[in-house]
Amino acid sequence: MGRKATKATKGDPKRVVLYVRVSTDEQALGPTAQRAAADRWCAARGASLVAVFEDVGVSGGAQLDKCAGLLDALRALETEGAGVLLVAKRDRLARDVMKAAMVEQLASRVGATVASAAGEGEGDDAAAVLMRTMVDAFAQYERAMIRGRTRAALAVKKAKGQRVGRIPYGFKLGADGVHLERDAAEQATIDTVRALRADGSTLAEIATTLQERGIAPREGGRWYPMRVSRVLAAA
Repeated sequence: MGRKATKATKGDPKRVVLYVRVSTDEQALGPTAQRAAADRWCAARGASLVAVFEDVGVSGGAQLDKCAGLLDALRALETEGAGVLLVAKRDRLARDVMKAAMVEQLASRVGATVASAAGEGEGDDAAAVLMRTMVDAFAQYERAMIRGRTRAALAVKKAKGQRVGRIPYGFKLGADGVHLERDAAEQATIDTVRALRADGSTLAEIATTLQERGIAPREGGRWYPMRVSRVLAAA
């Protein structure tokens, strides 16, 4: 006789895990703004944030196994006894219909639901489910449009003989718009990160140290372990 499947224990809807995502080319709704939206959502419902996880510099179209912060958030639902996985907006969860559906299913398995602080598709009725699916589909469509515009812009630059592609950390584009030059400030940051890593500091500890020293990341905002990792990769 096989073991009878047991229903997942329902998480506490007053305990909330927040997932924050920002891609490299999408800073309008940064981590600070997403946290503020989550705080307002929780305050309005008498709920508490018990854990916050972030994916910084991660595309909404990235496969789930490439989203370390999202995977940690899903695991935390069970360990924290949380009943809600919260995002500031639905497209922070994913810009891919199948990925969003997969996250919903994984949350459901541990007795939790996915909610948006923007209120997109709230509820469990058929209309709410349809609305969430439509929001996810439009997010996927928007991502495809952005990629199309980016490719077109890069093609124009390439036709003009201008450099295309990401500029490696530690360098900047020269005055001719083609060749790279060493960026003294970023090279100094690389040296600092290398030294801290050699002394045994974790990525999170290095991020805190850089923040305390007033060294700003290229993208602006705060340092995160993923940003430190990119600096190390460029070193």
